[in-house]
Amino acid sequence: MARVRYGPRTEAEIQAARDARSVLPDIWSTGVVAVWESDPDAVAQVLPAPLKPAERPLVRVNISQVDIFGTPLGAGSFAVAAQHGAQSGWYPLVMPMTTERALIGGREVFGEPKKLGEVSVTREGEDVVARLGRHGVDFVEVRGRVSGELAIPEPVEKVDFYFKFLPAVDGEGFDLDPVLVYCTRNERMRKLEAIAGEVILRESAFDPVADLPVRKLLEITIGEKTSDQRGRVVERVSAQALLPYIHQRYDDPAQVLDSVPAPAPAPVPAPAGAAQQSEA
Repeated sequence: MARVRYGPRTEAEIQAARDARSVLPDIWSTGVVAVWESDPDAVAQVLPAPLKPAERPLVRVNISQVDIFGTPLGAGSFAVAAQHGAQSGWYPLVMPMTTERALIGGREVFGEPKKLGEVSVTREGEDVVARLGRHGVDFVEVRGRVSGELAIPEPVEKVDFYFKFLPAVDGEGFDLDPVLVYCTRNERMRKLEAIAGEVILRESAFDPVADLPVRKLLEITIGEKTSDQRGRVVERVSAQALLPYIHQRYDDPAQVLDSVPAPAPAPVPAPAGAAQQSEA
């Protein structure tokens, strides 16, 4: 009997998959990063417990493009600075991805708030435009001109905070208690340039990042970087405390762009007597 491919994998195949994950080649991306100070009250409102605001109400947007084994990928992240005990890091509110593979892996394994979207970085000479878009709205746009090269920074370790959870089957809360995940990346740069420009936040009902306005733009850069990624669960968190925030990850299914259009009503036939009167 021929092997059924939906059947179980062999031990050798499972081990080969583990080995492939353990040693990954350097994958370099070209990305635009903008950092600004926003409204401290707005930043505080988007942080679920046990996260707390950092010393400064910083917001960071990353917009990158990368060629992974011949497959182009656009990846974005819109995050606010946060604190968990003594650990400083960033809490992403939305992470648009252009491929389903990048979206599913990050959401299911790490709890990343990824959504399918449009991500682009274009450079013509010294002019740079980077965008994050969904449902026809470029809700983040960073544009400007390269103003000069910057010193390549030393390798740095960065931490993102994610909440991993599964919505309950019956629609009430979660199936299991959610967990707080530390995602640690060791980042290396090989090129970095400064950009003189602006950050534009547009209104979007699905990705309302415009509620975190640019009060003071600190920097815009474009660079080439690579990083690894590893995660660990640090604690279980209150389901009741996290539940009001899950809309940050999911679009409302009642919204028109996420629902199947209602069928047009069937025409109501005219009474037979009405037709006879009309012929008369």
